[in-house]
Amino acid sequence: MCYQLKTQFGGTEAVIDDNCGISKFYLIADTLADELHVNFLNQVDDAETLDWDFLYKNHYLTLHYNIFNGVSILPHNIKGLEKENMAVLEIANFLVKRAY
Repeated sequence: MCYQLKTQFGGTEAVIDDNCGISKFYLIADTLADELHVNFLNQVDDAETLDWDFLYKNHYLTLHYNIFNGVSILPHNIKGLEKENMAVLEIANFLVKRAY
């Protein structure tokens, strides 16, 4: 599953799975690190939400997890959104092909 949502500031949020547990978030994070060679730069872990920022092809993106909304990828910045939105969709398509 992957569908797109537009954020308040025009960014694209790609929802990878809207009904999953935290183990799927970690599986996706491992896949991004192992296969796309991303390094997570900042990790914010709260009780219900995880936000891990990473750099992909010179675009700052966020791997997001929430217990109510599942796993998604979204742009970190609001500048240069068109290119960052394309990077979000590129990663989402890669993950969907892996049957997440």
